[in-house]
Amino acid sequence: MKKILFSFPENDSLAKSVSLLSGIVIGEADFGHYPDGESHCKILEDVKGSEVYLLCSLNQPDSKILPLIFFCETAKSLGASKVHLISPYLCYMRQDKVFQKGEGITAKYFATFLSNHVDSLLTIDPHLHRIKNLNEIYKIPAKSVHATSLIAEYVRKEIQNPVLIGPDAESDQWVKEVAELSESPFTVLEKIRRGDRDVEVSIPHLEKYKDSTPVLIDDIVSTGKTLIETIRHLHAIGMKPAICICVHGIFAEDAYQELINSGVELVATSNTIEHISNRIDVSKLLSDNLF
Repeated sequence: MKKILFSFPENDSLAKSVSLLSGIVIGEADFGHYPDGESHCKILEDVKGSEVYLLCSLNQPDSKILPLIFFCETAKSLGASKVHLISPYLCYMRQDKVFQKGEGITAKYFATFLSNHVDSLLTIDPHLHRIKNLNEIYKIPAKSVHATSLIAEYVRKEIQNPVLIGPDAESDQWVKEVAELSESPFTVLEKIRRGDRDVEVSIPHLEKYKDSTPVLIDDIVSTGKTLIETIRHLHAIGMKPAICICVHGIFAEDAYQELINSGVELVATSNTIEHISNRIDVSKLLSDNLF
């Protein structure tokens, strides 16, 4: 069966790499807006009888959801046999419980919504905490793969004498895996979050790592406040400038520049979200795990 790969414009570079590795041809589609602001989608390929793949990273999701749905439904109306969504970064996973009275569990609502329009979902390191597996909330085959081996390879090749540092208890198992794969020592901090931009972290005794390069590892960097607070503490105890490695670089508002200004040596992210900090390529990870 013929397979065709489409992508949102900001994911074109990653889509080309996935196409080269998987052998799936790239199709052309036009995503735009009418003068009144409504979304417009036009598929410029014959997709009848084909399996269609759409690569769309869902950072800043509210501006992408309608174009994504319109693309999927248009592809089906043109005779596509299946529509597979490749979303390297998957949105709406953090609200996995009711934290405050009056809230809803939007992770479940979004999963139900998306399941009505695509036939499968492939993503990388979604924020799985209270939800342990995507198939708990998605009605379609949903696969999450991990970038830990890619990060470990980057640490081995690019960083001398590292000590890996996880920002909170949630990262313990994840950072431990990177540490084992890269044969690096690690420690995990305790974090108290009082709000989106108000966090406090505890720094354990790191005197024996004074000559090591501190490597902060996290799955998502949004405001960057946890990393900046940690860097401040590391500087205060006389450690070397830190390197920050993150799978998904959202960088809300001025977060990236604030991280750079904090005295960090380097910020390295994967290309799940296109950004100047991209150092880790996930194209083979995606191409090896396509439905």
